[in-house]
Amino acid sequence: MLRDITLGQYYRANSLIHRLDPRVKLLGTLIFIISLFLGQSIWLYALITVALIAVIKLSKVPLKYITKGMKSIVILVIISAAFNLFLTDGEVIFRFWKLTITREGIYQCVFMIIRLIYLICGTSIMTLTTTPTNLTDGIEKGLDFLNKIKVPVHEVAMMMSIALRFIPILMEETDKIMKAQMARGADFESGNLVKRAKALIPILVPLFVSAFRRANDLAMAMEARCYHGSEGRTKMKPLKYKSRDHKAYIALGVYSVLVIAISIFMKGRFI
Repeated sequence: MLRDITLGQYYRANSLIHRLDPRVKLLGTLIFIISLFLGQSIWLYALITVALIAVIKLSKVPLKYITKGMKSIVILVIISAAFNLFLTDGEVIFRFWKLTITREGIYQCVFMIIRLIYLICGTSIMTLTTTPTNLTDGIEKGLDFLNKIKVPVHEVAMMMSIALRFIPILMEETDKIMKAQMARGADFESGNLVKRAKALIPILVPLFVSAFRRANDLAMAMEARCYHGSEGRTKMKPLKYKSRDHKAYIALGVYSVLVIAISIFMKGRFI
């Protein structure tokens, strides 16, 4: 299951989405995330679904590769769905003991599941189609205006991109450690919650050691390349907008207008 986490990985392909400026993809991801929480209308989510399918098609990333990341959030989806299903007030449909299912609870449950799935898919597409270097450059360039108030934008962007890219590396390391411990007779599945938590100690200790070792190696590599932050630093490939980026901004503008219009017109309604 740990190998199924796609967030933070890069999928190499020659697609329109891959060639877009990272600032466009960052803004598009932000708009997409905001649109998921602007309402609970079927028409709104129909628009979001069409937009998501179109982006996946244009990215040339296999759908199976994107959806396999869903396995890592199954428990989170189940818990969120249960809370919304049983703890939402409204028109009662079914009652058993202290558990009550309402019509509004069913709607909330369905929309919450869709939101979580779309949230993972949307953010995964951004990282799958953007290299770590471009992601760092995009964040730095997009937040360049904060330099005027002495915010270390370059350092923040570097930390964010490194943290994001370390996710799949640490997951792979955890998977290796778990298999090594299981080969030595470790049991991570049986017993109560306390016993399972104690069984994780043989995993956490070597994982932290490995993480600190990787961080130290990365720091030494950056120092060996005379990295001293953004001061006096130039770009071998500076970001420049092209015609496709301007067209993508227009598409994002149209999408935003449609989302806002549907949210206002269908406010408080499911259909």
